[in-house]
Amino acid sequence: MKKISILDRVLLLITGLLAAYQIVVGVDGAGTLAVSAYTVAFGVLLVAGLLIIIMGFDILDSPLVVIVSTIIPLSLSLGLVSQYLKNWESAYIIFVIVGFLLVIYSRYKMEGAMAVIPLAIVHGIAGMIIFLLPIILSISNPQISSGFAWVGIGGALIGVGGLLLAFLKSGKAILSKETILTVLPTLLLLMAAAFVVGFSAG
Repeated sequence: MKKISILDRVLLLITGLLAAYQIVVGVDGAGTLAVSAYTVAFGVLLVAGLLIIIMGFDILDSPLVVIVSTIIPLSLSLGLVSQYLKNWESAYIIFVIVGFLLVIYSRYKMEGAMAVIPLAIVHGIAGMIIFLLPIILSISNPQISSGFAWVGIGGALIGVGGLLLAFLKSGKAILSKETILTVLPTLLLLMAAAFVVGFSAG
């Protein structure tokens, strides 16, 4: 397991500060459910970053990592659906609950390729919503700033990071563990920065 460096800790600390900032400032115009979902997402990001700083990359060996890495995109996508696609809110809440339970089930009751399928579906759908919805809205809705598209960029980054961790824990790593751990702190920082810029603009 790659040892966490001082640079890694600095990058993760900045990521945590950005997440904490977003929790404090909130998102203008969002309803109660959307605000709660955004708060959960950035709260989990903050706690996860702090735990890696304190305990190092060894904490990523826990089976809970895949579950935690699923909470962030599910919560963010739920917030976006609740805020901008109100008619789909109830259906998406069901997807979030069922998808999260499937991911938990896959961690403890499924092996090999079968364990990857729920992860790919849940991360894929949530990631596409976070990626596409802000970009489409920033282009098609004149009331929404073009800067809101940065949320979509953050969504692309979180999708990449989440899938890398998910496949790593499932034993079907796309890249080597060393490579994933090397790029992870930078990826998380860029993701958090994109979200903060996008939500402040939107």
